[in-house]
Order: sequence, then structure tokens, then C-alpha cells
Amino acid sequence: MTISSTDQHYIDVLIAGAGPTGSTLAADLLRRGLRVRLVDKAAHAFKGSRAKGVQPRTQEVFEDLGVLEEAHKEGGPYPLVGLHIGPITIPWRMQKQSKPTPDVPYPNILLLSQHRTNAILHRLLERQGLCIEFDTSVEDFKQDADGVTVTLSTGEQVRSRYLVGADGGSSTVRKVLGTRFIGETDDSDRMIIIDGTIDGLSRKRWHMWPRIQGKSVAACPLPHSNQFQIMIKLSPDETPDLNNAALAAYFRKLTGLRLSDITWSSVFRPNVRLAEHYRSGRVFVAGDAAHVHTPAGAQGLNTGVQDAYNLGWKLSQVIAGAPESLLDSYENERLPVAAFVLGKSNELYSGLKQHRLSSLKRGDDERQLGITYHGGALAPADASATKTLRVGDRAPDSSCIGPDGTRRLFDIYQGPHFTLLAFGANATKALHELTWPSTGAKLHRYFVGTSDSVDDNCIIDNTGDLNRIYGITGDTLVLIRPDGYIGSIITEDWHAAFDTAVKKLAPPVSVGNISSPIFSK
Repeated sequence: MTISSTDQHYIDVLIAGAGPTGSTLAADLLRRGLRVRLVDKAAHAFKGSRAKGVQPRTQEVFEDLGVLEEAHKEGGPYPLVGLHIGPITIPWRMQKQSKPTPDVPYPNILLLSQHRTNAILHRLLERQGLCIEFDTSVEDFKQDADGVTVTLSTGEQVRSRYLVGADGGSSTVRKVLGTRFIGETDDSDRMIIIDGTIDGLSRKRWHMWPRIQGKSVAACPLPHSNQFQIMIKLSPDETPDLNNAALAAYFRKLTGLRLSDITWSSVFRPNVRLAEHYRSGRVFVAGDAAHVHTPAGAQGLNTGVQDAYNLGWKLSQVIAGAPESLLDSYENERLPVAAFVLGKSNELYSGLKQHRLSSLKRGDDERQLGITYHGGALAPADASATKTLRVGDRAPDSSCIGPDGTRRLFDIYQGPHFTLLAFGANATKALHELTWPSTGAKLHRYFVGTSDSVDDNCIIDNTGDLNRIYGITGDTLVLIRPDGYIGSIITEDWHAAFDTAVKKLAPPVSVGNISSPIFSK
């Protein structure tokens, strides 16, 4: 079956899995005008707390999608740990609470239950006009040069340009592809996770009983509710009873505290696995379908959301005519990130099993702000750099005065477009002359001027932060990708260097397919 542009029955992307990864991808594709379907094998949205930490970089993704304010309202800061050692409770700070800075507006992890994260993203999808198809899963698929024919559990066959499996650690999409999921699962290493209410326990601490009757037990208060997420480490040969009354009795036996109003429970086995490949032709895996982690460090959900954020704009650009190699860069950029995160979370988890207090500490690696694609397919190691930034690095925020009263660079970056910043007179002159294809993502162009500039495309560095943070020492063009990473830094040969970047990231520029060489927004 061949897909044609006039066929009303095909879609652009079918996504399996409506968790945070699949929902983020669907939201990003929808705002780019693509035709999307999102299916999930579960009968309804996930109801448990499970992954509960939203890292600073993921908060920046949520801000770009327009849902960070909701997340902040429904979440809260992580409390101090309260270590219960016999009759003594020792306070312990898991991570330093940092103040926002011009380049890092959200420096601290957000405590937000996974079901609330899901609900926020699902409400966004509803506003975008998408209905999630629950109780529907991918059963099989076949791909050819033009698209993928997917058989759903309902019996329907769907024809799409691309298929993305965000369907969890037991991903059907990954299994049908035959992609190896390399790593290990220790079936003797298990814990019970419970959402419930605990009478008489302070909500100002993340309570941990590291050694209580031969067990380790923890209870983390969940924001804007009376519930805790409770974790109980199981013995290797233990068979748990997940009946609510039995769980309450078990918790009371261990801690002497009354557990009630249980809304969710599960037995969790820490997996450490990584897919050998993230792409096979027109089929991709993302999130837990591509990598599964230990719970230490709150990395799994965040890495999955950022997989989606990396893949979305690339799918849209290739559908618009950009080179296929752009899709190869998804695996090239994201697989090494997952490999590093897996190693870090496994290291922390191993320390926790050995009751090392140092393994409770969290630092910059967990915040994921330092993730870089420098040296990858889209960011050559020998590319031009500024004093502080390289191609492939995260594009930092900064205070500034921009059009329409904007006060931050992130306000200017927000949306599905590329952004081109010009520093200096020569770069600003080139900015007027550079061409950009009229298909695919738009290019928003700005020059960094002075307080007496009146141009709508002028950004004023009123504090000096912008030039300092971006390490500008001379005339420079900085191209920002739609996912907030630096796509190109140009300090000379403006036209040739810019054209080289465009060829990697966008559809070809041809006669009748050129955006105005003046500032376009």
C-alpha cells in the first residue's frame, strides 16, 4: 500500500503507549500540525504515583509545551529525608535546594506523582483535540518503503508514515522488531509500592527506616493530598499479599503505624536494560520501551520525556522533506544519554542496597541540564564554539527584553520553531540575507541590540546576562533547535555555514520554497 498526500485514511504517526513519553510526543507532533493517533493497551490512565520526580530539564520541556504552571500547582518540593534509626530520627537533605538563576530558571526537582503528570499531559492532548484510544494495543505491524501497516487489538488496520513504541518495558513494538533489550532483571530484588494514608506521620519528611525487622521501608508524602508513597523491600523468597488489609497489617507490623485508604499497590522489580537500537526503518522505540532504570535518581520518566522531545521535531521535519539522516540522529543522540543515566542510577541504587548514606545525595547529573549532543551526528566535535557553549549543548535561558514585552529567552524559544540569534553588526546584516525553507518548522530571527533599538525583532541584553551566558566575544550567529539545543554556532562565512546547517536540519531550499530573507516570525 502506498501513502499519497490525498489519502484521507492514513496518518502521520501512530504512537503506542499513553504514558508521559507517548503523551509528550503526541502533544509535540500535534502542535506541528501532524495527524496522530495515540493508543494504550490499558483500560484507563495509570492511577499510581510510581515515578514521582520531574527534573529541571523536563520542567523546561513542560514549559515549552505550556503545562509547567499546572505541574507546579499540582507538585511541590522534595522534603528532607527523616532517617529513623531506633528511637532517633535524623534529618538528611537528599539534594541541595538551589535558587533560580538567569540561565537555569528551574534548578530543583519537582515532586509530582506520575498519575498527575499523566493527567496534565492528557488534558493538554484534549485541548489539542486528540482522544486517547484506551483498551487498544499494537498487535503486529509490517513496514515498507512508504509507511507502516499496523494491526491493532481491535482488529483495525492502520496505515501510518511512522510508528513509535512508547509501550513500556515489555514493549510489543520492540519485540515485533526483534530488537535486543540488553541488560538484566534480578527477580530476587523486589519491593512493594503502595499509595495510601498513614495516620500520625509527619508530612514534612521523606521517612526512611533503613533497617527495621530486617527490612528497609520508606514513606514519601505526596503533594496536595493526604497520601504517602510507601516502599517496602521484599526478601528474595517472600510472596507478598497485595490485599489492602494485608498490606496495612504488614506495614503496621514493621513500623507500628496505621496505613489506610490504599488506592494503588504494585510489586516492582528494578530492571537495568537498554535497547540495542532505537530505530528500524519507519519504527522507533522511546521511553521505557528503549531503556528501563532502577528507581534511584528519578531518571526514567525524565529520560523518556526527553526522548519524545528529541524525536518529535525530527519526525515533523522529515515528513516535510528534510533528509532521512535526521531520523538516524535520534538514536545517535539519545542512546548514549540513556546508557549514561542507566549507569548512574544503577550506581546509586547499589549504594542504597548497601545502606550508604552518600547514595541518598543527588547532584547535577540527575538534573539532566548538562546533557549534550556535542560530538554527535548533528554536532561535530570540530564545530565553532563560543566561550561557554558548543554545538549540541542545551541553550540556556537568560533575562532580556524582547518583542511584546517578553523578559526571557525561553519565552522567545517557546514553540515548535527554530530560533536564530545574531550578535554584532556583521551577524545582524547576514541575518537579513539568509534563506530558510518555507516548508517544515519556521525560523524566528532576532538580533541582540541596544536599548535605543525599536525593531520588533530586536532583543535587548539589558543586564549583560545574555552575552555573558552565551559566551559571546565577537560577531556570532547562534541557531537554536526546536528542542532547545544549539544547532549551529557561526562566526564567519555566514551564508555557507548557515546553508550547511540547514541541509542537515530542514527541507531543501528551492525556488518557490524560500522564506522571506527579512525577519520572519
